[in-house]
Amino acid sequence: MDFLSLFDPSSDTQTDETDTETFSSSDTDSIDKYLPDTAKLPPEPEFGNIEYKLKLINPSKQRLDHLVTQMKWRLQEGDGECFYQIGVSDNGTLHGLTVEDMNLSLNTLKLMASQLCATTAVLKRKILSTGKSCCEVLVRKFSDIRNIEEIRISLMGSVDSGKSSLIGVLTQGELDNGRGKARLNMFRHFHEIKTGRTSCVSHEVLGFDENGNVINYKNKYNEMMTAEKIGERSKKLISFMDLAGHRRYMKTTIQAVSGYAPHFISLVIASGSLNQMTIENLQIIKAFKIPFFVILTKIDMISPHEAGTIKQLFQLLNDVDKNKTPLVIESTNDFRLLEDGNSKNYIPIFCVSNVTGAGLNLVQDYLYKLSPNINENERKRLEKESPEFHIDEIFRVQGVGTIFGGLNLKGIIYENMRVKVGPGPNGEFYKGVIKSIHRNKFPCKEIRPNQSASICLSLNDETPILRSGMVLIADNDECELSSVFFQATVAVIQHSSSKGIKKGFQTTVHMGSIRQTAVFEGIFARDSLKANETGSCLFRFLVRPEFVKVGMSLLFRDGKTKGVGVVTQIFPLHDA
Repeated sequence: MDFLSLFDPSSDTQTDETDTETFSSSDTDSIDKYLPDTAKLPPEPEFGNIEYKLKLINPSKQRLDHLVTQMKWRLQEGDGECFYQIGVSDNGTLHGLTVEDMNLSLNTLKLMASQLCATTAVLKRKILSTGKSCCEVLVRKFSDIRNIEEIRISLMGSVDSGKSSLIGVLTQGELDNGRGKARLNMFRHFHEIKTGRTSCVSHEVLGFDENGNVINYKNKYNEMMTAEKIGERSKKLISFMDLAGHRRYMKTTIQAVSGYAPHFISLVIASGSLNQMTIENLQIIKAFKIPFFVILTKIDMISPHEAGTIKQLFQLLNDVDKNKTPLVIESTNDFRLLEDGNSKNYIPIFCVSNVTGAGLNLVQDYLYKLSPNINENERKRLEKESPEFHIDEIFRVQGVGTIFGGLNLKGIIYENMRVKVGPGPNGEFYKGVIKSIHRNKFPCKEIRPNQSASICLSLNDETPILRSGMVLIADNDECELSSVFFQATVAVIQHSSSKGIKKGFQTTVHMGSIRQTAVFEGIFARDSLKANETGSCLFRFLVRPEFVKVGMSLLFRDGKTKGVGVVTQIFPLHDA
């Protein structure tokens, strides 16, 4: 039995949004029924993130320092969150406090939290039959990640190329045993562990301090590291996204690249295993125009030079982009060719082994030198615009609420902000309030443009029609661009038929986090579009309206047919 189970479950559990934590007997909205004097909690746990305090009234400096140290330990136990029960003794007895003593205790608790860069929020205020009160307070530590440089890197490659193992080795700090041990931490489903193949998108982080030293889950002090600690100690964060390599999961891979907009893509190829899937991955990279580098794995099994992999790879990369020169990185001296703005002229190639560790140090050095190349003036301009968060994943957590994962394209989103999410089946938007925000697995107060995050949203009207592809915008934003029809200039990369694409052709369209079947309603000034041809086309979504804006990039595919384009005009529903 926990603290909340003693009280009426229908009472309000929203966090307090005021700046000061005070309690008054007139706060009837947050008061449950009177409790009997015999009500009691289990004894205070020795470990964990729950702390009982009878009262915290005017502690001495020495006592306050001790209390702060104690809170720090409880926060560590709860990975940045802990719960304080005020008015409760260590054995679980609910004694309660007067209104004056409760206010003094809450102010002391807030002072303690401020010294740890944490915040407090009253979750429950309860009145005992004696007239005294007890409070449950959430203490949450926020990491100041505004000054941390974050780079998103997606790993693409065919089946068994070693993508998951590579991320596991880099982030866990331990080499693979040759039988897939390193990749186990990346798998999210049992069938992935059973088959050894990734079927969904998973994320992991790697940090660097100001001196370029690696900060991962293993460290020289043998300290138990968490994602929050990695973020706290890092000056730069690499956010890896592990993508599926099997052809049957290609739609998931394309959706992840389109929705999360990585700064770089790492094309992972097993030495001696250049295949058709590698060519298709290069086509996707070229279509989205994302900078990339190549990592050749399993060099402990077969030399890429002896197997001819390097020679084949050079030919393949030259066919993809003749303006860039493939460059095998064999030592740190080769990095000089990538400096002073010359990095855009080369495609770096690394040869590594997840078992012996060969070449991994060069990969780490390269990751530390990478920069997202975002113009500061452009960043400031985007921060001033209205928020626009594109939703890629949705989770419903029991007792927490609805969680949205995705990318914030512009504006600043913060806790307790009133927003709306949509469009629904008829183009409608649903209003709600942001309860909490997490980036890279630890809580933060806000997210800025081009940052990926998870948002916990409390909706005014719960609805089962939430889906990926929706957007989250400010409540006062009137730019609800729900469209069924849109016009785009497209270029056909590949098409299986010599007749080309004609009116009525159905295809899957990827546009940011949007993935939906659309039909070609018309091709302007021509009857069809063949491979390597460009034209202006009118599209119609078949299932539901989407949030579409002029300038958005798109990729469409159907079997061997692939094409890219840019939206040039939209036809909003409210204008129809």
